[in-house]
This record gives sequence, structure tokens and C-alpha cells, in this order.
Amino acid sequence: MIGISIATKWEYEAALDYFDVKDHERFGYPYGEYFMRTLNDTELVFYSTGVRKVNGVGGTQYMISTFHLTKVIVAGTCAGINDTFSNLDILVPEKAVQYDCTVKEVEPLIKQSFIVDIDLSKYGNDFHTGTIGTADKAVVMWKDYLELKENDITIADTEAGAIAYICKKNDVECIIIKGISDFPTDERNSDKFESNNEQINVYLENTPKVMNKIFGKYLERFI
Repeated sequence: MIGISIATKWEYEAALDYFDVKDHERFGYPYGEYFMRTLNDTELVFYSTGVRKVNGVGGTQYMISTFHLTKVIVAGTCAGINDTFSNLDILVPEKAVQYDCTVKEVEPLIKQSFIVDIDLSKYGNDFHTGTIGTADKAVVMWKDYLELKENDITIADTEAGAIAYICKKNDVECIIIKGISDFPTDERNSDKFESNNEQINVYLENTPKVMNKIFGKYLERFI
């Protein structure tokens, strides 16, 4: 069985709509809820975790242990960092890093022990890839955006790097499929709250578009 890990309630709601999930098909578990589907004779369990690394890791470990998953696909939105990409572009990262695990004032931003390389060779190469950076805070401040950009991060989120890490510990394949929902906005010359609200509104508008694109054009290929 393959697990499809989904973090936010808006991403999960988009999944419920896309797969026309009825109330009796939804089941609760300690980190959220899940539903089942079969695609190309492969059983899939779509599960919500809630945001941030601890929830992503906890929910995924629960699902690996309960359903004996052979693969986890992390599907969801992300912030764009590399500005050669645009909103709604879908990326399948070849590397996942956690960048909030060091004292960055005296250590490198990213330690080798928190880097997970993802082998995509059997899936071809006709898709966007790069490095996803994960931390327990969303990238909304311009200084954080610039720091990630300087460290060659392509996209950023709050779960995927940690999920990839725990999958590696369990010897379970992990694929990350992320769509850019928004880019950080430069709040230095404007009201910080207004700038943040603008980014949130763009995120909310783009989330169902990203999820529909992942489910319609990418999921089948990577199961």
C-alpha cells in the first residue's frame, strides 16, 4: 500500500473534493483522518497530518506502522524560492533538507545528516526538480527567503524534508510532489501584516489548483 501524505486542511479538502469522498469513507486517526482509493490496481491511503514537522513525522510513522506502507508520496503546496519558477509549477525534488536543525550563527545552515537524497531515475526526467527545504516555520519573511535563495533551495515547506527523513529511517521510499502556491513578498517597505495577508490569500486561492494538478497529472506516474 502507498500512503499519500497531505498536511494542511485546505490541501486535504481539495483531495476530498477531487476524489469525491463521502462521509462514510472518512476515518479518524490520532493526527487527522484518512480515506482509501485504488488507482491502477494499487491501494492508496490518503491521510492528513496537520502542519509542521512533528505532525508530518508522527502521522507518517503511524501510517507506515499501521498499513505497512511501501512508499509515501508527500503531496501538497510549497513556497517558491527559486524565481525561475512560477506559481502553480509542480516540482518533484531530488533532495530534501531540513534547515532549522543547526545554530546557523556558528554552523552551516544545513548539515549533511539532515539531507535526504531522493532517487528519481526510474521515473524519467521530464519534470521540474530541485531541492526542497523544510523548517517548522513558513517562509513569510524576506530575510528568510533571501537566506534560502543563497543556499540553493528551490522550494520550501514545513513537513516534507522531515517526512523524507523518517521514511529513510523506515527504509520506505519517499517521493515529494509539490506545487508552488505562493512566493514570499518583500515586507520591508510595506506593512508586515498586510504583506503576510496578501501571501496567505494567494496561497488559499492557489491551493486547490495545485492539488488538482498533482492528482490529475502527476500522482499516477509516481505510484
